[in-house]
Amino acid sequence: MDHGAHHTSTAHDHTAHQAHAGHAGHQMGGVTWGAAAKATLHCLTGCAIGEILGMVIGTALLWGNFQTMILAITLAFVFGYSFTLFAVSKAGLDWKSAIKVALAADTVSIAVMELVDNGIIALTPGAMDAHLSDALFWTALLGGFAVAFVITTPVNKWMIGRGNGHAVVHAYH
Repeated sequence: MDHGAHHTSTAHDHTAHQAHAGHAGHQMGGVTWGAAAKATLHCLTGCAIGEILGMVIGTALLWGNFQTMILAITLAFVFGYSFTLFAVSKAGLDWKSAIKVALAADTVSIAVMELVDNGIIALTPGAMDAHLSDALFWTALLGGFAVAFVITTPVNKWMIGRGNGHAVVHAYH
């Protein structure tokens, strides 16, 4: 029996496996800033629509700051998830699977974005009491979105690079 051939073959297979694993790891870790920014912009769009709608509804109904913010955050999650749900459902995924994909893809991104954005609004003097017709309202809201985008993009890059977050959606595009 030629043990040398067996060991050579095993070493070759092991080397091939390591090369394959390294290649796959390189692909996942090689996420571009552009891809991360695109994923963040996708998330920001849904969040912004939901949050602005929530702020407008809460303000129009003369709700207090707390109730308005809860509505705005809730609608940000609803709209943020709905964009992904629509895309993966259109790709042929059943409703239950589409919900799982949306939750996996967007939860962290939306949560970070909402935490940052609403934190900025809450910490901006007078912004919580500003009305829809006040420049302060829109400056704080849009400024919060801009800062949230800058902070959330590296989070999304990190998550996508590990096969999480928005990377989950790419299997259905």
